[in-house]
Amino acid sequence: MDTNRILVIAVVTASTVLTACGARGQPRDSAAILLFNGRGASQGSVAALEAVLTAGHLDYATVDSAQLNRLDEPALRRHRLLIVPGGNFVDMGNGLTKTTAVSIRNAVRHGLNYLGVCGGGFLAGNSPYNGLNLTSGVRFGFYSAEEKGIRKAAVAIMASEGPTLEHYWEDGPQFTGWGEVIGKYPDGTPAIVQGAFGNGWVVLTGVHPEAPEKWRRGMAFTTPASADNAYAETLIRAALERKPLPHYGVLSAGSGSTIRATWQDGGRRRPLGVCDNLASCSCALFWGAQRWLSFFLTRLKLSRSAW
Repeated sequence: MDTNRILVIAVVTASTVLTACGARGQPRDSAAILLFNGRGASQGSVAALEAVLTAGHLDYATVDSAQLNRLDEPALRRHRLLIVPGGNFVDMGNGLTKTTAVSIRNAVRHGLNYLGVCGGGFLAGNSPYNGLNLTSGVRFGFYSAEEKGIRKAAVAIMASEGPTLEHYWEDGPQFTGWGEVIGKYPDGTPAIVQGAFGNGWVVLTGVHPEAPEKWRRGMAFTTPASADNAYAETLIRAALERKPLPHYGVLSAGSGSTIRATWQDGGRRRPLGVCDNLASCSCALFWGAQRWLSFFLTRLKLSRSAW
């Protein structure tokens, strides 16, 4: 065997070994969507999301922990959306450097959009495990079924508009304290939320609309998997296109302790009133009602002193 043939075999063998060990380059800059598949990510959730992305003809590239740790803010902002799937949010966060968490947060603040599914929703909050804190300090807890010892279930999610859909839930969060509520759990807590973080649009879901039929074995659903998967695509496109979805929209919490009441007018959100340092939203509703009363009294040409 001559020297050249030995060299070629050695190069091919080394390339095969590196590929088998997972050595990879960086994701395509041209991909509109980055789908995280690194440490802590549920490979089942990743595969299910890939199926939804492929069916919807959405351009994406996967990115693992090592690759994500090599992306700075400008590199992240070459993409339009980062999707973090279900999985172990503790391992997800610990698999990222603190610099990477800051880079992601700054990238979202300056225009990258974010979709967090279950574990990805936990990671978006102020998690002590290197969370991204896209929620201005709000930290999320588990949906109340967890307290009853339930680890997975078919859960009916009540949307502000449209039919109630039963989605696959497994150890997922509820999002009290942040964002506009798109869908609610049976106990009334937020299951799916949306909101802005700087110039980026953030969508978080505590359930798995991407779940395929095989995840449902041994469980009873009234909603077909195809309907849930279609809704998963709706969430992806809403995050990608920064398109607000219909939401309950009466109350939404801002950063810190400020609570802002809003109403919807043709899809536009207008402030009614602001209350600071309150544990409940009742004051926000009161001041909103007061502003409307003042408006109508003015229209009736009554002076403020009259009431």
